[in-house]
Amino acid sequence: MENFIVSARKYRPSSFQTVVGQQSITTTLKNAIKNNHLAHAYLFCGPRGVGKTSCARIFAKTINCSNVGSDFEACNTCESCMAFNENRSYNIHELDAASNNSVDDIRTLIDQVRIPPQIGKYSVYIIDEVHMLSQQAFNAFLKTLEEPPAHAIFVLATTEKHKIIPTILSRCQIFDFSRIKVGDAVSHLKHIAETENIRIAEEALNVIAQKADGAMRDALSIFDQIVSFSGKDITFENVIQNLNVLDYDYYFRMVDAFLEGKVTDVLILFNEIVEKGFDGHHFVAGLSSHIRDILVGKDAATLQLLEVSDSVKEKYTQQSKKCEVDFLYDALGILNECDIHYKSSQNQRLLIELTLIQLSQIIESKKKGASLKKNFRRLLKIRVEGRASTPKTAGTKDKAPVHPQQEAQRTTPPASSQAQQRVSISPSVSPSSISIKAAMSRGIANRPETSPKQELKSKESPANYKEAQNQPYSAKTVVEKLKEYTIIRGKSERIRLAVANCDAEIRKDGQLVVKVSNQIQEDDILAVKNEMVNYLKRELQNSTINFITEVTETATKKRLYTDTDKFKYLCEKNPVLEQLKQKFSLDFE
Repeated sequence: MENFIVSARKYRPSSFQTVVGQQSITTTLKNAIKNNHLAHAYLFCGPRGVGKTSCARIFAKTINCSNVGSDFEACNTCESCMAFNENRSYNIHELDAASNNSVDDIRTLIDQVRIPPQIGKYSVYIIDEVHMLSQQAFNAFLKTLEEPPAHAIFVLATTEKHKIIPTILSRCQIFDFSRIKVGDAVSHLKHIAETENIRIAEEALNVIAQKADGAMRDALSIFDQIVSFSGKDITFENVIQNLNVLDYDYYFRMVDAFLEGKVTDVLILFNEIVEKGFDGHHFVAGLSSHIRDILVGKDAATLQLLEVSDSVKEKYTQQSKKCEVDFLYDALGILNECDIHYKSSQNQRLLIELTLIQLSQIIESKKKGASLKKNFRRLLKIRVEGRASTPKTAGTKDKAPVHPQQEAQRTTPPASSQAQQRVSISPSVSPSSISIKAAMSRGIANRPETSPKQELKSKESPANYKEAQNQPYSAKTVVEKLKEYTIIRGKSERIRLAVANCDAEIRKDGQLVVKVSNQIQEDDILAVKNEMVNYLKRELQNSTINFITEVTETATKKRLYTDTDKFKYLCEKNPVLEQLKQKFSLDFE
């Protein structure tokens, strides 16, 4: 019985031409070979299964080939190529950094680098999963990586570029491998199926390629699994059943039910999906992707972004014609909210069902929103009249036709209060004919000349006091009113303290002076001086009141703030206190 070899090994690329989906990288490497511009260190980084190690082997094989073709591919006939194909080449050394990540392993590699190749020009060292090297191993490898012997070339491969120290990155030419596109993976799988005489539907190949998530090796492993399940004749249903993937048809039927507002059909369809064993979160993610694909399919320019077969692409195009853009935007927003709150929800199935109900009501909500807008336009026809219209005399020649409701208003006696405003509906006036300027002019005309607030303010204004009303006052009264002002107006503690310690004096020239203890208190009073003056004018019934501030001489005296200062002050008056403190060893608490 012939030994079975998995497709990932059997159809592993052996030349640059057979590498899938990395044309830019293979072209760069071939041009470097063509121009003899070979670097001493390369770094191949990218996701799993995209051809990093395969390209490193092909590169090592090609630069040692003695009969490189015109297309700069290895000849596969020379001794070096044959030794490589038979896995007996001593020019190519592969090291797994995951299991050889210590300083001793790097030292062994450094000693090995010194040995020149027996056949060919270069000794190529391929270090796979290089990010697994320890920090000390990286540091031990730096000098050799920067200045290796002329015959040594290093090719480092990794899936986690961010874990490699910058000093290593700066010494390498870096090649970033991209994920394999669905179309490239489908083409490669189709070629392998033809080679193996396997019949498989294109929709099935698309499902396999999407399930592989950009990794060619994963796609080939899934392909082998499907072949083992279905044999040589593979249908779309076989792939869906084996991979437990939700069929496109469920999503198309679900969206059709959304558009028709059939909540019952949506919930029954979701129950069918759950009974087949599909995860609810997976369903929400798949429905979100489906809505996104419908949005992409609405424009011919973005149709190329759909990574599906032509038949499925046509279904997306047909359904996109039924869906409004606003519906798709709202649906994506609702599904995104469901995705965010799914893991934290206590009843996850109920969350999804509520989401599906919301999606089913989007179209109906849009219609209700339109009717509300229509009613709003009708309400715009209502005009508020601030005063009754003046009726024309009977002798007027150009008498306009009078509406029955307006005639009833004319016969009604006018209201005594301006607050009683009548609302009339004018069918002949369209919303566009409403004049905001006219409404404002009517409101201004009906507004009282002075409001109660303005009247109170005018009464309190000192300018309204007549000279005959100027009453005499005393300095003591001024101080009392200032203290009263700080309490009534709720001023800060600093202003209250400044006023409490102040004094007033009326000099011979009639000037009122407010005396304070220090400069800080003077600044506090000056900050509210205008308010104080207005308060004094109103309370003392004198519009000529004004005052200036002055710092008294007592401000130069030292004030007692600390306990030590107070004790020294008392000792100056009674020296016995100092003796008492020393005798009983007293101190301040």
